[in-house]
Amino acid sequence: MGKLIYAANVSLDGYLEDETGAFDFSVPDEEVHAFWNEHERGIGTSLYGRRMYETMRVWEDDDWLADQPAVVREYAGIWRDADKVVYSTTLEAVSTARTRIERRFDPAAVRRLTEESDADLSVGGATLGAEAFRHGLVDECVLLLCPGTVGRGKPALPQDVRLDLELIDHRRFSGGAVLLRHAVRRAG
Repeated sequence: MGKLIYAANVSLDGYLEDETGAFDFSVPDEEVHAFWNEHERGIGTSLYGRRMYETMRVWEDDDWLADQPAVVREYAGIWRDADKVVYSTTLEAVSTARTRIERRFDPAAVRRLTEESDADLSVGGATLGAEAFRHGLVDECVLLLCPGTVGRGKPALPQDVRLDLELIDHRRFSGGAVLLRHAVRRAG
């Protein structure tokens, strides 16, 4: 049985992106990229909303990777090896391998997918992540706090859900980022 993991780069004030949609404050250095590579190796299936999928599908294209550091090229292979489920009512087709579209988020189907998986699953994006949190599906929350604030934007965590968390790992990176990994405690 896999775990469903919500993982994100987050500004110190708790945002995935600023009010214009930019997330340049969270561009990883090589050390942080290596951490994400290792994290993603354990993911068998990634669940995305449309916007997150459209951001991530750049990893399917080799053209821009030739001049990138080895750690960046390595991530592309890791990303390509994972299955992807995109939740969207508007996306007509996917442009990446190992990817399928689901028209609605079905908590029971996600629960079954997690129970039947030999590997962990990830949920990416604030909106889809919030749905997974609301339905009690998230087992772990991995936040990489970036050393900067953006003032306002898209919150990393749902503002209308109470989460009781247990710290299970933390790490400081040389560039100032801090990893916080929490297990989600279940009520009852």
